[in-house]
Amino acid sequence: MLFHYHFWTPHVEETEKFYVKNGFRISLRTGKFRGDFQTFNPPLEWDDFRDKGISFRIIEARKGAINITFGYGKRVMFDHIGFLVSPEELDEICQRAEAMNWKVNSNERRTFIGTPYGFRIELQSHEDAIDGTPSIARIEELELIMKDGEFENDISCLFHKPMNHIHVGIGETSTIHKAVMSGLVTSGQRDPNGVYVVGK
Repeated sequence: MLFHYHFWTPHVEETEKFYVKNGFRISLRTGKFRGDFQTFNPPLEWDDFRDKGISFRIIEARKGAINITFGYGKRVMFDHIGFLVSPEELDEICQRAEAMNWKVNSNERRTFIGTPYGFRIELQSHEDAIDGTPSIARIEELELIMKDGEFENDISCLFHKPMNHIHVGIGETSTIHKAVMSGLVTSGQRDPNGVYVVGK
């Protein structure tokens, strides 16, 4: 199940506000402060730390079966999309990725697959990565932009099934053009990183 995407962005606070406005809860804020990584999780608000010069490594926003993360970057950069899979599916997908000559990096928490398209794919087998069921909220479709249009075929081969909820448009920089989600409060708005977020 497609459940996740991650961006690096100079618009960290604005991105958090956008998703909170759409009913997401902030479950994690980790950032570097005075040389050390610390957490600034709720109930802390931005007024408590905005002027401290924190470089946020990751902020996590959750709603139902959606998990969106973002961290500070000097420019907007799409990093990866994520799928929730069973342990059995995880092993099979990794074997197919290696057969495709895609690099696989695993640890106990998650697995990343490098693609030739300028972004990665995360495989997650821990159910605690989401807050609830797809009936509350889920990512229904993603439209990606990239230079090469072969990704749709490659991801279907990787997962060994049609991935009809992922579409590709051609562009110079790999990114997410549109995310269709159920359970949104508002619809038809662009987040601060250029993702057109549409409710369904």
